[in-house]
Amino acid sequence: MMMVTSKVFSSLQFFTVFYLFTVAFASTEEATALLKWKATFKNQNNSFLASWTTSSNACKDWYGVVCLNGRVNTLNITNASVIGTLYAFPFSSLPFLENLDLSNNNISGTIPPEIGNLTNLVYLDLNTNQISGTIPPQIGSLAKLQIIRIFNNHLNGFIPEEIGYLRSLTKLSLGINFLSGSIPASLGNMTNLSFLFLYENQLSGFIPEEIGYLRSLTKLSLDINFLSGSIPASLGNLNNLSFLYLYNNQLSGSIPEEIGYLRSLTYLDLKENALNGSIPASLGNLNNLSRLYLYNNQLSGSIPEEIGYLSSLTNLYLGNNSLIGLIPASFGNMRNLQALFLNDNNLIGEIPSFVCNLTSLELLYMPRNNLKGKVPQCLGNISDLLVLSMSSNSFSGELPSSISNLTSLKILDFGRNNLEGAIPQCFGNISSLQVFDMQNNKLSGTLPTNFSIGCSLISLNLHGNELEDEIPWSLDNCKKLQVLDLGDNQLNDTFPMWLGTLPELRVLRLTSNKLHGPIRSSGAEIMFPDLRIIDLSRNAFSQDLPTSLFEHLKGMRTVDKTMEEPSYEIYYDSVVVVTKGLELEIVRILSLYTVIDLSSNKFEGHIPSVLGDLIAIRVLNVSHNALQGYIPSSLGSLSILESLDLSFNQLSGEIPQQLASLTFLEFLNLSHNYLQGCIPQGPQFRTFESNSYIGNDGLRGYPVSKGCGKDPVSEKNYTVSALEDQESNSKFFNDFWKAALMGYGSGLCFGISIIYFLISTGNLRWLARIIEELEHKIIMQRRKKQRGQRNYRRRNNRF
Repeated sequence: MMMVTSKVFSSLQFFTVFYLFTVAFASTEEATALLKWKATFKNQNNSFLASWTTSSNACKDWYGVVCLNGRVNTLNITNASVIGTLYAFPFSSLPFLENLDLSNNNISGTIPPEIGNLTNLVYLDLNTNQISGTIPPQIGSLAKLQIIRIFNNHLNGFIPEEIGYLRSLTKLSLGINFLSGSIPASLGNMTNLSFLFLYENQLSGFIPEEIGYLRSLTKLSLDINFLSGSIPASLGNLNNLSFLYLYNNQLSGSIPEEIGYLRSLTYLDLKENALNGSIPASLGNLNNLSRLYLYNNQLSGSIPEEIGYLSSLTNLYLGNNSLIGLIPASFGNMRNLQALFLNDNNLIGEIPSFVCNLTSLELLYMPRNNLKGKVPQCLGNISDLLVLSMSSNSFSGELPSSISNLTSLKILDFGRNNLEGAIPQCFGNISSLQVFDMQNNKLSGTLPTNFSIGCSLISLNLHGNELEDEIPWSLDNCKKLQVLDLGDNQLNDTFPMWLGTLPELRVLRLTSNKLHGPIRSSGAEIMFPDLRIIDLSRNAFSQDLPTSLFEHLKGMRTVDKTMEEPSYEIYYDSVVVVTKGLELEIVRILSLYTVIDLSSNKFEGHIPSVLGDLIAIRVLNVSHNALQGYIPSSLGSLSILESLDLSFNQLSGEIPQQLASLTFLEFLNLSHNYLQGCIPQGPQFRTFESNSYIGNDGLRGYPVSKGCGKDPVSEKNYTVSALEDQESNSKFFNDFWKAALMGYGSGLCFGISIIYFLISTGNLRWLARIIEELEHKIIMQRRKKQRGQRNYRRRNNRF
């Protein structure tokens, strides 16, 4: 009996020793394989992986390595600053690996087919690396896989059908890549899937009906792709869905009534598509909905009363559609509403009084509708209001002083209405106000005179009213002011040189007032250091042009294409400039545009040569004055000058030959002066017609005469040049509309006067350069926006 027991014990000892030996051998093999992979890193001295050595125990001492029964079970080296690839990763040597997290490193290259060897893998996270290429179909053999996170990489090509074989998968996140093609219908097989994130790729085609079979789905994000067709009614089967993001695609058709069945839905975002038809009343069933985004579509009809039943709603965005009718009275029930966007529709009627009951409102945005009536006094009761924008409607009456009670207000925009009466003086006390826009109304009286120290104003636009008296000195307290437009009023004052102390002022527009007298220097060392647009036209300024002012304009001495515009997301600064004899509205590209317009005043004396130092100028207009003397040759240094108007003065002498080097010059008006001699010849000067020189009887040469001295005009060369311009213009029309559409999608656009500009001119290279710069700016802003979106999503654990 003792002998048998001894034999059994010996057998157990043998198998124990054998097991420990094989485990130790296997662990050594796994460690060796991982060390070989580490040896391929470009930063082999990585401090995070310093513990990975042959002299240490992989299962006990290595950073990011966890073992189970002596075998590597988990490898988690997220944020370890690894610079390497997956080519040498030991997929075949880690058969017991269940969790692989290599996220937030600098791993590049493609995902090898050998990834299919990790048959025990449950969790795969490769997010935020530099991985490119296609997803190998072998990933479909990882039957135990529950989570895939490969977002924020450079994956391209189609999503393989084989992913649909992963029946255990609960989370699939492939967002922020370059995946293309259609969404595989096989994804409908993953009945355990709760998260499906394919956003910000290049996917196209229809949303497969099979997505509606994923009854466990709680979050579906297909936004920022090129998906087309209608929204499948089958999505109404997703009873557990809480987030539905389909925005920024090319979806069309109506919003299915079945979306109203999704009682668990808290976020519904369908904005920036081509959806049409009416808003389904069934959306009123979504009792848990907190955010509803339907803007930038083609929705029509009236807003259903049922939307007002959504008592949990905090954000309602219905702007940029074709909605008609009244604002439903039921909206007064949405006491949790923080943002109400109804802009750019055809809504009629007055601002309903129940809006004042929405005491949680922070953003009230209704510009560009057909609203009318008086502005309710009770708006001053919405104490948390940050944005109040009602521009481009038909509101009348006076501006209620109660709005000054809104101590958190940042944007106040009632521009382009029919408001009248005085601006309440108390508005100057709203210390938080950054944008104050009342342009193109019928306001009278004086400007507020009590802008206080610490004033937050960035943009003040009162253009096109009936304001009188002086420009208040208290504006000197608004040190953040960037845009000041008081043009087209009845202000009676001298030039406010004291505004030169505002360090960030970019736009100063005082056109069409009763301003008068000389423009004298204040003696300050720094004046208007960042000014880019100065428009003093149609006043009564006199004596010499302000040489001392020009000497201080540092912002016009360097060409800077990287300057950022002030960003309010829902408000864009705009000014109207006169160029090429036309009025052009510039919207949100103020940093790209540099203008000096001193036309239609009473200036005398010479044109200062110091203007040639302001090399960033695009438009220079000193026409309709009493200027004398020569045109300074220094103007030939204005290398990006596009429009030059010196007409209706008393200038004499010859046109400087240096002006022929201005290859960007598209508009020239030297008419009605006393110029003489030969007209300079050059590529740009050959494009100007005789009306550029009319009223200068002493001028000779093309186009006013057949030749001048030894420089006869070659009609053949001119014809060829004209044909080249015509061909260039034809190509530009295609490029322009492409750029214009890009600009519209990004909130960058020209005013309607640009259409007249296009029709009235035959040479479009001037505008082409502006569009080229806009395209560059748009691309940069999109990249910045995408980076911001990625950071936001990371912070909010959207993945």
